[in-house]
Amino acid sequence: MAKTVKECFSEAKKLDEKGKKHKGLLLTKPDPKKAEAYILKAKMNLNLCDIYKEKHFDYMIEEAWYYTMYYCALAILSQFGVESRSQDCTAKFLYAVKQKGIVALSDDFIQQITVHSDKGDLSAVDAREQARYGASITSEQALQKYVYMMDLCRKYISEAEEIVYSSGTLVVPNELMK
Repeated sequence: MAKTVKECFSEAKKLDEKGKKHKGLLLTKPDPKKAEAYILKAKMNLNLCDIYKEKHFDYMIEEAWYYTMYYCALAILSQFGVESRSQDCTAKFLYAVKQKGIVALSDDFIQQITVHSDKGDLSAVDAREQARYGASITSEQALQKYVYMMDLCRKYISEAEEIVYSSGTLVVPNELMK
């Protein structure tokens, strides 16, 4: 059974109270500085793709794209005051706040960072895992979709920036926690 956002929060809270590292979502306080740092990290990570491509480290490109997107997600969570130690819970949280109309995000952004259980459903998570754990050091697939993915990552950075640099306060809805 897949965890719900509520379960992501409740399990993490229980572990945190026991002094254990959690694998979920923990409510902290909004941290705009941390959010801005994640945006910067996403931009720097995206710049690595050009270096990897130039130096023929193709297998690192897919991973860099994924983490560029994931840092954008963590930036948004930081604005809410949510700490995540779970890719699955991060995606579920973003989907929930998007559905509630609290943030404006592309569906494809959330899908790219979602861990899918069905073999036919592929995302940037799957590409990252194949690149990281596969034996190949070249990736014709990464080179073929390079321009598209770079543009997509820039789009996601822009979406995250709009949320992070907006003047409004983001609050986690109670129904997601209790």
